Order: sequence, then C-alpha cells, then structure tokens
Amino acid sequence: MARTTGRSTTHLTRRLVQLYVGLTLYGASSALLVRAELGLEPWGVLHQGLAELTGISIGVVSIIIGAVVLLLWIPLRQRPGLGTVSNVFVVGLAMDGTLAVVGDLDGLGFRVPVMVLGIVLNGVATGLYIAARFGPGPRDGLMTGLNRVTGRSIRLVRTAIEVAVVVTGFLLGGSLGAGTVLYALAIGPLAQFFLRIFALPEPAGPAAVAAADEPSTSAPPAGSGPVADPASGQAILPQ
Repeated sequence: MARTTGRSTTHLTRRLVQLYVGLTLYGASSALLVRAELGLEPWGVLHQGLAELTGISIGVVSIIIGAVVLLLWIPLRQRPGLGTVSNVFVVGLAMDGTLAVVGDLDGLGFRVPVMVLGIVLNGVATGLYIAARFGPGPRDGLMTGLNRVTGRSIRLVRTAIEVAVVVTGFLLGGSLGAGTVLYALAIGPLAQFFLRIFALPEPAGPAAVAAADEPSTSAPPAGSGPVADPASGQAILPQ
C-alpha cells in the first residue's frame, strides 16, 4: 500500500510539473512572437490589440480575457479544472515576465529565428499542459462548450471563434503577418507530436502494483505470446 501511494504521488507530481512548465512555456512562446513582430497567434492578435487600446500590458490583458472567457463557461455548463484556472494566470504572468527579459529585436536575421522558436515552443507547451490532464484552457473550453450546445462541429466552432478574434484584434491594432499564417499551419502537427512525447501512463492500481512486486514462481503457459505494450503516442485530449 505504501508503495502504491508513493507511485501515485510521483505520478501526480509529474503531472503538476508538466502543467506549470507547459503553461509557463506557453506564455514565454507568446512573448517571443510579440518580440519577433512578424504576426501573432489568433488570440495574441486580440490581446495585443486590446493592450494597444488600453495601455495595459499584454500579459494582464491575457489574464483579463481568460477570466472573461471563463465566465462564459457558466451558461455553457462547463466545469473548470486546476489547469483551466491556472491557465488564466500563469500564461499572462509568464508572458509579461519574458517580455521584461527579452528586449526589442532588430533585423530579420534575429526576428525570423525567434518567430520559429516561439511557434515550436508553443507546440511543446501545448503538449506538456494538455498531456497533464488537468482540464482545458478557458478558450479551448469555450470551443468545446459551444460545440456541445450548438451541435456544430469542432472545426466550424473553432474557425468561427478564431476568425472573430483575429478580425477584432486586427481592427484594434494587433499584428497579423507571416507568423500568424505559419502558426496556423504548424501548431496542429506540433501539438500532436508533442502530445505523444509527453503522454503520461495511467498510474497502476493497488492490485497491479502488488502483482508486480511479487516474484514470478512459474513459467508462462505454453503457447502464450508476449504481452503487448499500450500503443505509444496515444493522444491525450483535454478533459
């Protein structure tokens, strides 16, 4: 029992580490796209436009928008998790922190690599925090909630939300560019790849652990084949 508890605790600790490292990297990656000045991800365009309009830092705007979107979960009857609430605050704080450390960049020789790094890092971050299975971010939950309530496809709902977000952000002064297009094309494959890399196995139950701890005293039955491993890289979707 003690060993079972220890393994469960280790599993939970790893999930928490993945969650907060992922959210921190997500904020950092968004900040790198801001510094690259070659176009932001869809929600980043809205955040930047509102930041330009209000004079509030883009990280704080991200926190405010995240909180507002989370309130929209109430009529949709969505249930937030630890990852959902953490997403609201950690991403924005990490974004402002990175912007304070990384200054303006001069020349495409610096800005293009930083743009590419930001997009790849965003894929890494997405794989980390989603694979931790603590619930979707506020914006993803809005998408799945509208999908459930309206009966429209995920593809249609997500496209409608992101088009509205990009257009609104652009009209407010947010930046569109090559980075926006590259992000749209690359983030799906990147997220899928890193979800496989960071996928966590389910913790073994008490019976499985007890059986594993007991020494084997007999050979396997004649004709039995090897036990198949679970399919590696199985995608883990937000809860």
